[in-house]
Amino acid sequence: MQTTDMRRYITALSIAGSDSSGGAGIQADIKTMSAIGVYGMTAITAITVQNTIGVTAVQGINPDIVAGQIDAVYGDIRPNAVKIGMLFSAETVEAVADALIRNNARNIVLDPVMVSTSGSKLMDDEAIDTVKSRLLPLSTLVTPNEEEAKVLTGTDNSEEQIRALREFGATAILLKGGDSSNPSQSVDILSASPASTTVLLASDRVHTVNTHGTGCTLSSAIASYLALGYPLEKAVLKGKSYIDQALKSGADISTGHGHGPVNHMFAPVPYTIIES
Repeated sequence: MQTTDMRRYITALSIAGSDSSGGAGIQADIKTMSAIGVYGMTAITAITVQNTIGVTAVQGINPDIVAGQIDAVYGDIRPNAVKIGMLFSAETVEAVADALIRNNARNIVLDPVMVSTSGSKLMDDEAIDTVKSRLLPLSTLVTPNEEEAKVLTGTDNSEEQIRALREFGATAILLKGGDSSNPSQSVDILSASPASTTVLLASDRVHTVNTHGTGCTLSSAIASYLALGYPLEKAVLKGKSYIDQALKSGADISTGHGHGPVNHMFAPVPYTIIES
């Protein structure tokens, strides 16, 4: 059989909620993936009514429709990586896990979104338990912030958090320190594998109110670099560099009256095209 060489984009799928103000969730993920040169696709799990001040309502999408979106993407344009954000309900978590297994998904970055920047709860307790049992074992990397790690593990000790997350099935863990009280630095903790040495990743803190969607942006950046073929630790470092520059570039720009977005488009690059 004669074969024809084809040119195609590097692709990534975001499974997350929609943010009507455009700074977080699906919208932040698409902007991030596009800026890094990756063709972004989506499976929307929930619609939020929100702006930079806060979230006033959330409507979950039927879990069958969420799974159908994932199947549709995999059936036509197979993603090179997946980012998972807000999941809303236990039924949606189950549907997402089943779809990822069914489609043999790879390079999965799980950002266990539970509370918005403004403090609104975005996931119920049953869904949190289902994330631990169904999604942590599937993830290439899980990226909880301090509060999310505490909710998932029941402890605020980072070593115990890593140990507990491993017991739940997580392989690589990035504990984000952006919400810590350290005024000068943000220190993330990376444990890339059970056998690897824990690495502290420090960056100078950017003093700005424009922090809406930083977790979404970081996780989708890491997923984008995994899609581009970078090994895990390098993808994490490049993802951190991207969010640092996005924060700095948008630090003094006024968008809305609360926590504004980062500047996702500080240095966009064209889609990466490969021969296959």
